This record gives sequence, C-alpha cells and structure tokens, in this order.
Amino acid sequence: MIGVIDTEGDCAEWAFPAEPGSVRSARHAVRGALGTWGLDAAVGDLAVLLVSELVTNSLRYASGPIGVRLVQSHADGDLPHPGGRLPLAHGKVPLADRPAADPVLLVEVSDPLPDPPTERSAGPDDEGGRGLQLVACSARRWGTRRGKSGKTVWFELALPG
Repeated sequence: MIGVIDTEGDCAEWAFPAEPGSVRSARHAVRGALGTWGLDAAVGDLAVLLVSELVTNSLRYASGPIGVRLVQSHADGDLPHPGGRLPLAHGKVPLADRPAADPVLLVEVSDPLPDPPTERSAGPDDEGGRGLQLVACSARRWGTRRGKSGKTVWFELALPG
C-alpha cells in the first residue's frame, strides 16, 4: 500500500511501507512524477536508480514507513523545504548558497531509523554496499540530516536548462 502525500506543482511526496514491494512502487512513483514534469529521461533514469538504492537501504535497516520526496527547483533557484529548514551537504554548505540560476532536482528518502547511513567499500564480489557510492558519484551533492523521528538522506541532480 502506497500513501500519496502530495503530487501537486513542483513537489511530489509519498510514504511506503517497509516491505520489499515498496522499492518497485517507489521507482514507479518517481518515474511517473518526473515524466509528468517533462524532465530529461537521463535525469529521470538516474533519479529512479538512486531512489531504488536508498529505499533498499531503508528497507534493510528500518522497520517503519519510508518517505520519498521530490522537489523540482524553480527558475529563480527557489527550492521549497518544509519548516524553512534546508538540508546541509554533510553539515557544510546550505542549498541556499548555490547559484540561483542552477536548476536542480532535490530527492529525499526518509525512514524512522536515526542512525545515518555508512558508506562502505564493496569488493568486486560483494552483493551489496554500493548504494551510497552510487549516490556520491552520481549526484551533484548529497547528505543526511536527522529529523524529529528518524533521518533523511537527500541528493541533488542538476537539471538541464
């Protein structure tokens, strides 16, 4: 069962149960929202891949609902964020300090586990351990932040234009 929280305007948000089918549901929901927004297919494919990795990580370690949120930046660089809080790039650079003419897609995956994820070095024969490496190598920026009940892992993808 998927909980659609919001899909209006430049923001889309869902809640998924912590069960294996949620990875597929999250991919489908993200692809649908990005298609509705008319975003570049390459950006969409990358966003779907990275969401899949992060939702899989959440499923592996958390037992509660998993939130997925997409925010498309406006032409003036405005990137809405609940409560006026802006995510920080590993606690360093606020998103508000990025150039205003640089449109981005902000993607957030939240779960009730407060512990931040740990990047691992996966060996050539390891079955897992590459999700955060993919995010770090593919995203313009990424980070984590704690919430009132859990954590959020977020990343930015540059949008053409």
